[in-house]
Amino acid sequence: MKLVRKAFRLLLGLGVLLMLSGCHGARVQNSFQIPEEFDTAKQYEITFWAKNDTNVTQTRIYQKAIDDFQKLYPNITVTMRLYTDYGRIYNDVITNISTNTTPNVCITYPDHIATYLTGSNSVVPLDGLFADEKYGLGGSALKFDSPSQDEVIPQFLEECKIDGQHYAIPYMRSTEACYVNKTYVEALGYTLPDKLTWDFIWEVADAATEKNQDGTYKVNGQNVMIPFIYKSTDNMMIQMLRQKKAGYSTDDGQILLFNDTAKELLYTIAGHIKKGAFSTFKISSYPANFLNAGQCIFAIDSTAGATWMGSDAPLVDISEDKLVRFETAVMPIPQFDPEDPCMISQGPSVCIFNKDDPQEVLASWLFAQYLLTNEVQTAYSETEGYVPVTSKAQNSPEYQDYLSRMGEDNDVHYSVKIQAAKLLLEHADDTFVTPVFNGSASLRDAAGQLVEEVTKAVRRNKTVDDAFFEKLYADTASLYHLDQTAQESGKLPAASVALLCSLAGAWVLILAYVAVSAIRKKNRKEKDNK
Repeated sequence: MKLVRKAFRLLLGLGVLLMLSGCHGARVQNSFQIPEEFDTAKQYEITFWAKNDTNVTQTRIYQKAIDDFQKLYPNITVTMRLYTDYGRIYNDVITNISTNTTPNVCITYPDHIATYLTGSNSVVPLDGLFADEKYGLGGSALKFDSPSQDEVIPQFLEECKIDGQHYAIPYMRSTEACYVNKTYVEALGYTLPDKLTWDFIWEVADAATEKNQDGTYKVNGQNVMIPFIYKSTDNMMIQMLRQKKAGYSTDDGQILLFNDTAKELLYTIAGHIKKGAFSTFKISSYPANFLNAGQCIFAIDSTAGATWMGSDAPLVDISEDKLVRFETAVMPIPQFDPEDPCMISQGPSVCIFNKDDPQEVLASWLFAQYLLTNEVQTAYSETEGYVPVTSKAQNSPEYQDYLSRMGEDNDVHYSVKIQAAKLLLEHADDTFVTPVFNGSASLRDAAGQLVEEVTKAVRRNKTVDDAFFEKLYADTASLYHLDQTAQESGKLPAASVALLCSLAGAWVLILAYVAVSAIRKKNRKEKDNK
């Protein structure tokens, strides 16, 4: 029977490997035990990692939130560390997980959290904390007015769920907007429709490439004109596929990106690039800079980027002599079916990391939850085109007063910025989120890479045909470690298939051994009885 035991151990080991291989990286579910009472007699030092570019107002809001929170909880000291982009936060968290030196509270994205969770219990699941009577959302023991779970916008909270559990709370939300130089659209003989379509965008963009005899562009009289610039090409491809009801990925992590619809879209984009009608942020730079210089007509960027858009933008990033006066229209992104609008929901979320001391984790949760209070939500949303993530803040007199004063000045009440916020408020039900799993961040990068590579290829006069796309798909899948075979066929990855075969083989060996042993035992008995 030793062989049977060995075979069983082999079978068990193979089964474990198979379970790990089929889960896009096993995720250890961490159950956090909530203390009955928060120990206010003990001092806690927690670190808060946040993202900020050049908007110093946001930094002041973070600092004020920390100061106000520490007045309520003087036994908690919050130390803030600012980063210039979310990618740097992501990389540092990944590095620090291995050394158990993660921050306590972190501004991040659910795609990143899915990777943090792979084989780790570093991120605390929040469902138990949400519901805790004392310290949960709207809890009775809180020293501040926290929103209840019902007051967090459901679509925004849903983004923070991974494998059926919430691992974050939303902090701010935005979508994408098309910032339009309406003056130039009309100069080209067009009238902006109530709802933008891709056909309209491409037609006007192509028309804007017409030049004078001296080589300048007719529409602006300048040597530079890129009619249509897209900031986030990953969002561009993801939203186009969603609008076409084509594949991107499944909820359980199957990759569907490399499909015929994506290729058709890329062919269309390539045609307009060839005419000089389209470019991207990575290739040409910020859409806002071209828009404000009269060198772009359609600039698609986040609603959170509204403070950079328009002739009177408070954060305009070009010199005064380069500015061109024009009327700015803020519109939802173009649609294939304007009667069934579809746009992405995005924005930073907040997660908390597990520590040895449950009281320290609770202190982290209290601070993270404080970021959902009306004062913090309203103040931060007023800095850019973000919207608060709670109905409590959205419906507050302070926020409603802010919205009502649109255009009163070109700073806090800058018209384009508030129009961008209203766009999301009015279209919250038309937004969607992409599935979150270990590898979803890479998939997002791959979606943008397709557009970027096509744009570069056309600009370099390369042939863009079926052979080009076959290679592009293979190279992109390899670059981002995406299993194209599994995604296209719906079959298990090759490693999983091999393990299944090994399992089947192990069972055959076991059954064969048992059968042979039984026959030998029977033969021995018959021989002994003779």
